[in-house]
Amino acid sequence: MNIPEDRKYAESHEWILIQNDIGTVGISDHAQEELTSIVFAEAPKPGTQLSAKQPAAIVESVKAASDIYSPVSGEVVEANPALESDPGLLNTDPYGAGWIYKIRLTAPADLEKLLSASEYRDQLSQ
Repeated sequence: MNIPEDRKYAESHEWILIQNDIGTVGISDHAQEELTSIVFAEAPKPGTQLSAKQPAAIVESVKAASDIYSPVSGEVVEANPALESDPGLLNTDPYGAGWIYKIRLTAPADLEKLLSASEYRDQLSQ
């Protein structure tokens, strides 16, 4: 299973990649496999204030609708426009083109509560 080392992971299967004070958020390869074919994704709108562990986005697959939780607190600065026309990017490229939104961190300490790639791997193997 693909778990990039350059990200932090939430126990609820979201990832965040930090560049300066902006985090790019998506779902893990494991999450997209569990959801199967994703047919709809609704990202939070820019300007939305989120708290860590708060529902931030909705993803619907042929199996179910699922909330996507924000791994950190902050303000949404960008939503991925490609997901509107091609939500399947979450399945085909969950760590690349299938990102969901970008957030400006307001509480960098939230990152300390997230899992490293190896800790996330351990969680999945339990």
